Amino acid sequence: MNIFHKVALQGLMRSRTRTIITIIGVILSAALLTGVTTFGISLLDYAAKGAAEKYGGWHIAFFDVPNDFVQERVSDELLLDASATKNIGYAKLDDSQDPDKPYLFFSGYDEKAFQTLPVNLLWGRLPESDAEIMISGGVQSRGGIELHEGSRITVELGDRMSNGRKLGQRDRFDAQKETFIPRESKTYTVVGMCQRPQYERASAPGFTMITRADNPQAADNYNVFVTLENPYKVHTYLKNTAGAYAHTLNDEVLRFMGLSDDRIFTTLMFSVGGVVVAIIMIGSVFLIHNAFYISLNERMHQFGILLSVGATEKQLRHLVLFEGLCIGLAGIPFGILLGLCAIRAVIAVVARSFQGIMYSNPLVMLISPLAIAAAAVIALVTILISAYIPAKKAAAVPVMDCIRQTGEIQVRAGDVKVSGFAERVYGLEGMLALKNFKRNKRRYRSIVLSLVLSVVLFVSTNAFVIDLGQASEAAVVYTDIDLALSADGMGDDSLLNLYEQLKNVQGVTGGMYQEVRKYRCEVPEEAYTDAFRAVQGQGPLTLRIQFMSKERWQALLVQAGMGEADFTETELLCVAKIENHVNRLLNPDEFVDMFTSNTLDVVLTAENGSGQEKRVSLSFADIVPYDTLPEMGATEQIPYFMLAVAPWEMKPQFDALGGLTVSKGLTFQSETPSRSETEMREILSDEKGFSGYLLLNMSKMTELNTNMIFIANVFAYTFIIMISLIAAANVFHTISTNVRLRRRELAMLRSVGMSERAFRKMMNFECAFYGMQSLAFGVPASMLSAFLIYKGMYYGGADAISFVMPWGAIAVSIISVLLIVFVTMLYAVSKIRKENIIDALRDDMA
Repeated sequence: MNIFHKVALQGLMRSRTRTIITIIGVILSAALLTGVTTFGISLLDYAAKGAAEKYGGWHIAFFDVPNDFVQERVSDELLLDASATKNIGYAKLDDSQDPDKPYLFFSGYDEKAFQTLPVNLLWGRLPESDAEIMISGGVQSRGGIELHEGSRITVELGDRMSNGRKLGQRDRFDAQKETFIPRESKTYTVVGMCQRPQYERASAPGFTMITRADNPQAADNYNVFVTLENPYKVHTYLKNTAGAYAHTLNDEVLRFMGLSDDRIFTTLMFSVGGVVVAIIMIGSVFLIHNAFYISLNERMHQFGILLSVGATEKQLRHLVLFEGLCIGLAGIPFGILLGLCAIRAVIAVVARSFQGIMYSNPLVMLISPLAIAAAAVIALVTILISAYIPAKKAAAVPVMDCIRQTGEIQVRAGDVKVSGFAERVYGLEGMLALKNFKRNKRRYRSIVLSLVLSVVLFVSTNAFVIDLGQASEAAVVYTDIDLALSADGMGDDSLLNLYEQLKNVQGVTGGMYQEVRKYRCEVPEEAYTDAFRAVQGQGPLTLRIQFMSKERWQALLVQAGMGEADFTETELLCVAKIENHVNRLLNPDEFVDMFTSNTLDVVLTAENGSGQEKRVSLSFADIVPYDTLPEMGATEQIPYFMLAVAPWEMKPQFDALGGLTVSKGLTFQSETPSRSETEMREILSDEKGFSGYLLLNMSKMTELNTNMIFIANVFAYTFIIMISLIAAANVFHTISTNVRLRRRELAMLRSVGMSERAFRKMMNFECAFYGMQSLAFGVPASMLSAFLIYKGMYYGGADAISFVMPWGAIAVSIISVLLIVFVTMLYAVSKIRKENIIDALRDDMA
């Protein structure tokens, strides 16, 4: 150990209070960094495992490849696993309601494929032979055929050909350029229904039908799914292997490793992590930089002596960096340990809430040596940066200026001038405090910035939590449905039979069967209200008709003050309002009307282009209609709500018109939704005749939404508490040390007769100046930050929220700032008052 290292250690030991506070700041910084990195790694691990369980753990899929390509992949040493599915062929679907999907596509899975590619069963079971099939979602609602368990279907299997090339599911349907060539006839028995395979594009021309292919004959068309030993080589492997074959990455899994083609998510993930780390580093640099800066000011005399006896600037910089290294070695290990313990406790609190939000697997803490090492390195770099900046500056000061300490405070004429009005208002004590504040601007600027940072972070976090709560509340509160059974492909007779059974389940207090169809209608623009004209241009409007149980329809008529006799076969009760994205708590009559009159004659046309028309009369009323079933897939974004209601018995009158069915099924209200759901599932599993349904527990969705808010609150407030502690330590350290450096100045004031009361008054004025200047910048900045957070969430999709200024958080931040400054000043002054005035005047800061 050389002499400079000894000097550094002696300096740390002599200023124990400052050293301890600095180490506490390092511990908090390292703890926060460790907690953030560990939680980030744990969350990504949770998401990657959950996605692999839900979508399959494969990394790359190759489509329409020959058998020899499959064999090469199976024997590839770079792969952890490989499995293949057989592309059996297509069959024409003449009654398809989707013009882009005129085929059924048959795919053969073996046992390994079923394990690699998880199948989400909606009902039924997996096929056990090549004579059984499992249909995918959409084949009934959009395919135009009704299939249930036990149904037999005979098809002509064949190939889609274009210019001599066989087409696959990655090739869109083009009636002008392709032809269908049949090969063989095959009969299958339907045994179940599953969701559309995750790897299949929505634009695929065929509805997938999965059968068993345990012993496939030599074929020339497969899909192969590979899992790499090292997923981080996925892009290199793909480049070297894919050739001309169509392929896709399993983005659902790879995005959580930062390897996905989804650049937006990858950028967002690293950006959020980078912003959080940057905030921690900024707060930490403020604390540690101030510690070293003030320490160097205190020891400028000592540095001048070292320079005068031959020490170089490089040696002085190394001295200060060695101090930083010692502080880091003392604080970082404890910070890492504290961070791991803290994040373990936080994860234990929120782990249960995480289950079911994204995936069903539990969230567990993953201790990653790489993440811990990254946290330690970032913390150490923060310390060295904080030490190097003031060290470089101090080493460049001339030797005599260091010894005389003439450069510590430099002021020009007029810099500390105080107006006569201020002197009369503040008095002598206030004037002295204001002069000192002006002549030490650089030293006090860091205090103000630290306090501003604390205010902005605290208020911004509260604003984010408020906006998140509004978004969640708007998403789940306003529904009268506890249990929803979606059955788009089910026949009317089966649906009504099922309703009679399920409405008697224990806990059910009410229910209805319903179907919603969507139509287009032309309305003359002169019928629009001015408000609606401002949000809707020309063109046809979308009208949804909700057909429902007759007794429920009659209840709506009573609500509207009408009777059944008021309506004929061509008259419909309708709600037509401009959508309000700001406040959904309004009553129906408080929403803005779309049309100027109470009745309107319109001509309905079907969206599927059937060519039929139907003229109806709409009677508008301020009623609250029953909630419709959740619509699967993307829904049309329109600035208005236009829904007509009609009894179920009126449906046949619209059959000739056609119309797209957007939802169909049953809805129930229940006192015990979970128990009712269990009994309903038992009934559904026993009744083999019922198929094509999806049972949703809407109350569980509400619970999941509440869990998301709870998780966000826990992490938001944990983060803000840690940042606030760093800022508080910064302020405490800076103010107390500043007061300590002014011991001779304060002793001189006391020696010339300043009373204790006047002394306390002067220091209270300094507290007020600190606090008021910090709040003058911090409060407006935090308000702007809260507004920007609201705008970001609003345009990010949470358009149901309104801007709420977090006044409570602002009040807490104001009180906290004044309290921190006052307590710190009180502590520092108490130390000064205990010293002997003569000793303080003799102190040469050596």
